[in-house]
Amino acid sequence: MDRLHITLPVFVEGRYDKVHLQNITDAVIISLDGFGIFNSAEKRKLIRKIAAESRVIVLTDSDGAGLLIRNHLRNIISADKIINLYVPEIKGKEKRKNAPSKQGLLGVEGIDPEIIRKLLLPFAQNGEVKKKSRQVTKTDFFEDGLSGGTGSSEKRKKAAQKMDLPANISANALLEAVNLLYSYEEYKEIINGINTEG
Repeated sequence: MDRLHITLPVFVEGRYDKVHLQNITDAVIISLDGFGIFNSAEKRKLIRKIAAESRVIVLTDSDGAGLLIRNHLRNIISADKIINLYVPEIKGKEKRKNAPSKQGLLGVEGIDPEIIRKLLLPFAQNGEVKKKSRQVTKTDFFEDGLSGGTGSSEKRKKAAQKMDLPANISANALLEAVNLLYSYEEYKEIINGINTEG
């Protein structure tokens, strides 16, 4: 299968993630060196320089460490420059590791290439971008019980799981992900499904 042609740079946690993505896309892939990003002034300078020229795709693991790295990136570059993509929470262990991660989830390097391909497809020049009828808004989230009300945190977790997104995702990050990955109609279908389940 042809690699996806993506002009936006992609930030990943480590070199094994980078190797994995190089089989899927011809995008410029930058490894953040895990927690090395916290201590490397050179790496931060490179990130700022790249973000000055273009928006960037961020694809880190769906565990606590991945979330920490994403949050740290927002201290380096403005949020409007970041496109956050999330791999689903899948239990497992990478082949090269002796033990699973602290949370027992597969990292980007262990996720099926087809899942990653589907995440990246809307940003590929040789991919078909999904036409959006309209954006999902914060008002939609409030009216649908995903924010600002009793039980909204639990309902948000259910929605995130249905969408193959991390359960610990914040309301703002979930809204961003929904608008990247789903049409308004698809979003409403998921919410209606949750409401039907009770």
